[in-house]
Amino acid sequence: MAVNEAGLAAFQAGAPMLQVRDLRTSILKPASFSLSAGEALAVRGPSGAGKTLLLRAVADLDPNEGVVTLDGRDRSSISGPEWRHLVGYVPAEPGWWADTVGEHFGEWASALTFARDLGFREETKAWPITRLSTGERLRLALVRALMMRPRVLLLDEPTAALDVASVAAVEALINARMRTGLAVLWVTHDAEQAKRVAHRLLIVEAGQVREETPEWIAISP
Repeated sequence: MAVNEAGLAAFQAGAPMLQVRDLRTSILKPASFSLSAGEALAVRGPSGAGKTLLLRAVADLDPNEGVVTLDGRDRSSISGPEWRHLVGYVPAEPGWWADTVGEHFGEWASALTFARDLGFREETKAWPITRLSTGERLRLALVRALMMRPRVLLLDEPTAALDVASVAAVEALINARMRTGLAVLWVTHDAEQAKRVAHRLLIVEAGQVREETPEWIAISP
């Protein structure tokens, strides 16, 4: 379901939680936008346009310049590990470094809080990583990120390899976390998904980032 106008007004009235000003890299041109608590900003554009570069720059994973603040704190005053705890990043191809699923989670019982919502069970802990499908890896990477209780979540096409039921489960879980205040920057190629999950829209083309009024938001005359 798309976000209604009353919900949008509430987000616009709140002070931005994440503020990005003139964020740029050697490829990404200066980008400025903000996110409020409980808000989702969809990021769309052609392949190779710079969407992933934008997320990685916000996460401070690649060299970048510009000003990024979270709850009024400048990113430059926060250590890298703490920043990536507060601003979680789920890449399109998440990494796995151990043999079994459970080894990637500090406490599997806590992980199950989220994992069950995405179709996993207690026994998933013992599964070898080699058993996992691409879609299962994506869903478990999302669980890993949510366990950190980030303030902002950066999602790079988290449902690209999922079936319809799994897409719905991921969207429902993220929506539930947003109701508790999570802010989301969500890269998606799916226009219908953007309509379902996002309050606003960023377009990335050839390294340039601009905000557009999405077609699903009614414009008053």
